[in-house]
Amino acid sequence: MNPKIENLRSNLQKKLDDITSQLDTVKTHLKTASKDAETVISSKLSTTKAKVEAKKQEVTKAKAKLAERIEAKKTEVASQIADWKAKREQDKLVARANRAEEYAVAAIVLALAAVEEAELATLEAVAARMDADEAVE
Repeated sequence: MNPKIENLRSNLQKKLDDITSQLDTVKTHLKTASKDAETVISSKLSTTKAKVEAKKQEVTKAKAKLAERIEAKKTEVASQIADWKAKREQDKLVARANRAEEYAVAAIVLALAAVEEAELATLEAVAARMDADEAVE
């Protein structure tokens, strides 16, 4: 297999594995949330808030790349790509491949950030429920 394709596949697979791992963490937190003490929930909430805050800049960049890619895709038409292939305009084809790879990475970054945001929302919901239950008691 082409080393560049294998490298891209490997990088994307690692990022997808990170998302799977993060989702597993969220599932574990949900399963144990009712058993955890308020201090543990508060600690997890603080840690998750910090992670989400740290990712905001990366997410902003990823959104910008996605927007750029959408605009670039609008200008790319199948006939133009076929023309590049026929004329063997490798620089244009390589640039297109690079943009596609950046788009894939940016989309995965956004997916990971969404998982972390969901984890934060889950922990905040558990904390809010604990506060509500505590007020009733």
